[in-house]
Amino acid sequence: MAGSKPGSSNEQGSTKVVATNRRARRDYEILDEYEAGLVLVGSEVKSLRESNVTLAESYARMADGELWLQSLHIAPYSHAGGASGHDPDRPKKLLLHRGELNRIKARLEQDRLTVVPLSLYFKQGRAKVLLGLARGRRRADKRQAIAEQDARREARNEMGRTAKSGGSLSG
Repeated sequence: MAGSKPGSSNEQGSTKVVATNRRARRDYEILDEYEAGLVLVGSEVKSLRESNVTLAESYARMADGELWLQSLHIAPYSHAGGASGHDPDRPKKLLLHRGELNRIKARLEQDRLTVVPLSLYFKQGRAKVLLGLARGRRRADKRQAIAEQDARREARNEMGRTAKSGGSLSG
């Protein structure tokens, strides 16, 4: 789904971001992104709608030609009874087209990459996860990325300050 971002609304329906994985963008160099559906049970969906999810430590793994999301913690639904709840840490199956799965599998084996979830959101009422095909960054790379991010933030702030002061000085 190139061109649209989670959190932006489009003419077909809106998206509601539930969780983002900021650490993934700092710790990994994201080479490619894929949007995948999730196989969930009812209480997991209700808990997701309340944003009771931890995305930071999760990752995806290939098993038997399918992609599974591991270590995604979805807290039990607050209004669910004891027997009707779900296992918060069970692996979740990811729904992708066969061609996408084959491309991901080939890149994982060939380039020694990893698949990390970048964000979890609802799109047209369905739970989706944005996956990043990523390469781990070394400590020096992380410092450089943080320095670039700080420089962009400073430039943005300075442009905002000059726009504010420029508007008040002219007159």
